[in-house]
Amino acid sequence: MIFLIGWLTACAQNGNDMKFNPLTPEEGKVILHKGTERPFSGKYVDFKEDGTYTCKQCGTPLFRSEDKFDSDCGWPSFDDEIEGAVKRIPDADGQRTEIVCSNCGGHLGHVFKGERFTEKNTRHCVNSISLNFIPENIMSKTDTAIFAGGCFWGVEYYMQKEPGVITTTVGYTGGTKKNPTYEEVCSHTTGHVEAIEIVFDPGKTSYEKLARLFFEIHDPTQANGQGPDIGEQYFSEIFYRTDEQKEIAEKLIGILKNKGYKVVTRLRKATEFWQAENYHQDYYEHKGSLPYCHGYTKRF
Repeated sequence: MIFLIGWLTACAQNGNDMKFNPLTPEEGKVILHKGTERPFSGKYVDFKEDGTYTCKQCGTPLFRSEDKFDSDCGWPSFDDEIEGAVKRIPDADGQRTEIVCSNCGGHLGHVFKGERFTEKNTRHCVNSISLNFIPENIMSKTDTAIFAGGCFWGVEYYMQKEPGVITTTVGYTGGTKKNPTYEEVCSHTTGHVEAIEIVFDPGKTSYEKLARLFFEIHDPTQANGQGPDIGEQYFSEIFYRTDEQKEIAEKLIGILKNKGYKVVTRLRKATEFWQAENYHQDYYEHKGSLPYCHGYTKRF
């Protein structure tokens, strides 16, 4: 899903179907079977470059270089993670807390608190073999779009296949509840909608092209949800990150209205995006079926 071996590998596999990256036996021992690489043997222990560390198995961004510090423990150490990217699981013996990628469940290492290495008083002790790295100059060349158009499974299914899309993440946004669960969003008490965050390469596609696709893979005239999915979590919305994105969305809505479509899609400035549970990610890819409430209709 990523340049840096990860993106290029996944994008090369079956078009842009977002399959997990293949792992070597050594990588599988750590990432799949929760092993640990030898201390001071990993490539990122003394690594100092600016950029973003991603999951080797699925390409999800996990840690930023500014949060990396030297703990002299033998493994890369980070005192913070990218919001929602890392899941914590207590070990069965109750002695330690495992950390895994929230998207694919791949084993990363363990997290420790109270050691006072940094002001955040947290150390994510991560196996280098679980990571890939995107240099800052590469990461800065990507852009992000956030759309909500009914069940996020179907929106992701179509967006994943668009050339130029690097990663897709389904989640929740627009509401007030921090770290919402799917059950909480379904209770209609959080204000969140089901949405998709798309990281794309502006050299291969554009925000306008993705926004046009968004309007053609769901019904932007349905006010109460999408297809059989009724309720506020399924509303049609665009969460713009820049004034340029807002202007593009307004232009496209204007074109559709001139064509006679009674568009109800709302535009809101993007706020915090909360990644959904792992079983929601790449749902139709894993299930091997087609979306039940999304399909393509040419509108432009």
